[in-house]
Amino acid sequence: MTMENNNLGNKDDLCEVFDSHEDVVNRVKERIPDESDFTELSEFFKIFGNPTRLKIISLLSIEDLCVCDICEALDLNQTTVSNQLRILRANNIVKYQKEGKMARYSLTDLHIEMIYKVGLEHILE
Repeated sequence: MTMENNNLGNKDDLCEVFDSHEDVVNRVKERIPDESDFTELSEFFKIFGNPTRLKIISLLSIEDLCVCDICEALDLNQTTVSNQLRILRANNIVKYQKEGKMARYSLTDLHIEMIYKVGLEHILE
């Protein structure tokens, strides 16, 4: 799709003359992550692309919960919640601790909570 056919932009948002600034380009190229880091980051953000997983992250940003509490709060069956928790665990988003016969889940660290909350704040602006 060309820029002329795209409703999101027009020619005013393009440089009228293509003349890159070599010093600036070199400076930023030195600081960007490696291609493999971008691939890993892309995979990480895909985890946040599922509404059920986001709801679980939302709950766990408020309080650590057992699987039963998550099921009840989201009105979902245990199989659905367990499948999503398995994905979140495999990607180091959540962790659990056994308490007798219960498994209590929490976010792995403050970064996950911050990513969720900043994203939510952005869309609510």
